[in-house]
Amino acid sequence: MKSTLKSITCAMTAALAVAGAADAQSRDQIRIVGSSTVFPFSTAVAESFGAKTGNATPVVESTGSGGGLRLFCSGVGVEYPDITNASRRMKASEFENCQNNGVRDITEVRIGFDGIVLGAADNGEGPMELTLTQLWLALAAEVPADDTCSSFQENPYQYWSEIDASLPQQRIEVFGPPPTSGTRDAFVELAMQGGAAGIACMEALDDADSDRFEQIASRIREDGVWVDAGENDNAIVQTLVNTPTAFGVFGFSFLDQNSDRLAGAIIDGVGPEFEAIADGSYPVSRSLFFYVKNRHADLVPGLAGYVREFTSEDAWGEFGYLTDRGLIPLGDDERAEMAASARALTAMTEVPE
Repeated sequence: MKSTLKSITCAMTAALAVAGAADAQSRDQIRIVGSSTVFPFSTAVAESFGAKTGNATPVVESTGSGGGLRLFCSGVGVEYPDITNASRRMKASEFENCQNNGVRDITEVRIGFDGIVLGAADNGEGPMELTLTQLWLALAAEVPADDTCSSFQENPYQYWSEIDASLPQQRIEVFGPPPTSGTRDAFVELAMQGGAAGIACMEALDDADSDRFEQIASRIREDGVWVDAGENDNAIVQTLVNTPTAFGVFGFSFLDQNSDRLAGAIIDGVGPEFEAIADGSYPVSRSLFFYVKNRHADLVPGLAGYVREFTSEDAWGEFGYLTDRGLIPLGDDERAEMAASARALTAMTEVPE
């Protein structure tokens, strides 16, 4: 009798273990992490996907591009995210991390363009006009001590007018994304390094010692002029409304959605407008992406369907609902090619540069 009971108990325990293992291997809700810039686009697609299909609406978290890629690349299985959004392309080191952790089949989806804005509360006087070089001089941790760039000094500028008399006589105060943000990465590459290269001796330094140039050009000051404001761009927008003399760094979509309250600075003679970002004439423009963990297509219901919804003309097309939220779409041919690749879950075959 004891033997029989023991056998039944063991059988029940085994059955429960199998059931628990099965539950652990399934999830009925897509999990998406990553860029705060792509977050509103991804959320809109998630809501549309859930409404159209009856599937559970995907959970979208704003973790920043770098943070999202770390989570995404940590492993395969339902405890890890299925998709990560990014406001820059995946780095070679991140791709290698994915590969080392078994995340080997990844589909890269380029969804469109975005401009990085230096925005402020709209005071009715029109947007500030400045050059990339003036912006770099305002935000760099160190600036040249002379016109030879043989030595550097801690940034002495406290007012915009100290950089150039044509700029406002107001204190430099900029709220921006933290180092984990793809917006920060893109801002450093496009605005900071681009602005530094506008100084003759810095351009010569780049030719002579590119590593030294990048080190100097990329460092943002840490004396309180630049304030890391977290991954939530909406919070930056609210801060600017409450701090009329301050500026913020964020994606074009947030300016577009708050055009009644904010104005974007004109940089190198070009304003952050839809057409200027699409044709590349706005100097601080970048591509936006999301990445799909292909092996999760069999683990999480609806993953392929979500990708189809995002790449539908109703969503990311020229007149799709994402353009209403500030996305600048790819050209027709590139959009069609990218949609075909995304829907086939075509894995990346090369390491990003």
